[in-house]
Amino acid sequence: MLVGTAFASVPDLFPEPHVRLRWQVIISSAFGIANAIGPSLGGFLTEYAGWRSVFYVNLPVGLLGIYFVARHMPLIRHRMHEGPMKLDWAGALLIAASLGSLQLFVELLPMQGLGIGMILLALLSIAAFIALVVCEKRAINPILPLDMFRNRSLATLFTLAVLMGFIMFALIFYMPLLLQGGFGLAPNAAGLLMTPLVVCITVGSISNGRLLPRVPNPAWILYAGFALLGCSAIGIATLRQSTPHGLMACYMVGSGLGLGLVLPNLTIFAQEAAGREHLGIATAMIQSLRMVGGMLGTALVGTLVNHLYASRVRTALEAAHATQWFSQLHDPQILIDRAAQTQLASQLHTVGQDSAALIEAARASLVSSIHLGQMLSILVAIIAVLRMRRLPRLQLRREVEDASASTE
Repeated sequence: MLVGTAFASVPDLFPEPHVRLRWQVIISSAFGIANAIGPSLGGFLTEYAGWRSVFYVNLPVGLLGIYFVARHMPLIRHRMHEGPMKLDWAGALLIAASLGSLQLFVELLPMQGLGIGMILLALLSIAAFIALVVCEKRAINPILPLDMFRNRSLATLFTLAVLMGFIMFALIFYMPLLLQGGFGLAPNAAGLLMTPLVVCITVGSISNGRLLPRVPNPAWILYAGFALLGCSAIGIATLRQSTPHGLMACYMVGSGLGLGLVLPNLTIFAQEAAGREHLGIATAMIQSLRMVGGMLGTALVGTLVNHLYASRVRTALEAAHATQWFSQLHDPQILIDRAAQTQLASQLHTVGQDSAALIEAARASLVSSIHLGQMLSILVAIIAVLRMRRLPRLQLRREVEDASASTE
């Protein structure tokens, strides 16, 4: 609700094209930075104040958000029809049911197998999607206007938003786990290695504003952004503990630049393709579908990583005749928790097991599992580049030139 509303408010607050484009770039950059800075801040707080402090950050940030909305956010009402506007509660509930059951299905399937409960959960998701389509066709003010999907440009951009969210959140969530759990880096050091990602999102967004008026086809920038994300994912899939930190930072630079080129342009292109009638809804859809892609990305990559990690740890323990310790090592989070590792090492030492070798085997299992998870991101980036061939040519030159002229 927050993400969709924030981006959809921009065209209402700044209806002039050149001002709107400038603010969309700014808010996309801020959103990307906020997502990327989380691992660095979380690593710092976890190392020096404990993991619970990460959740307390929401209190002052939330209070500041409430203050700025109450103090500075103007009230805008649209008088498009007589009488009060009815919210599409049925559509909202069906969206929540369909996506929620889909995520539960993806996360629980590896642990529980394809049993009766999983089949019912899958059927619930399918039924909710079908009911959503029927409901939105009949709704007076649908939360999800289906006629937008008949627009070839919008349909393609919506797909790209899902794919971009998949790559973005798979990277942001699992790169810190690779650095800390797989390579044994301290949370603060892992956060510092993620810093180039944060900085380069801003650099990419600023460069995007300069590039848009100078390229014959604006979609070329999207090609470049997804290509950078794909190449960075390839680099991450080859990382080893011995890889120089400078090279790791280079991959973060490529990821940040790629996100900086893609994040604002998906919104700008969607607004251009939607026109004034569906401007706000199309803007919110891009952001919401990006979150859906992130949900699917973290769920699918997480499922793959956890399943492969547990399987490989079990194999390593069987080779060392230490399967009784699987319950302590089956969760990769133990590779981040130094206190839990110390306790496990003490227990292993008392029975004559080589704790360092077992922990190192678990780290190797995690690294190889995350590498395979990043292969999914590479595949998604390739699909995105191929999908962009269906994107009709968009003419943004005049509006962006106006924006650049007003800025100068």
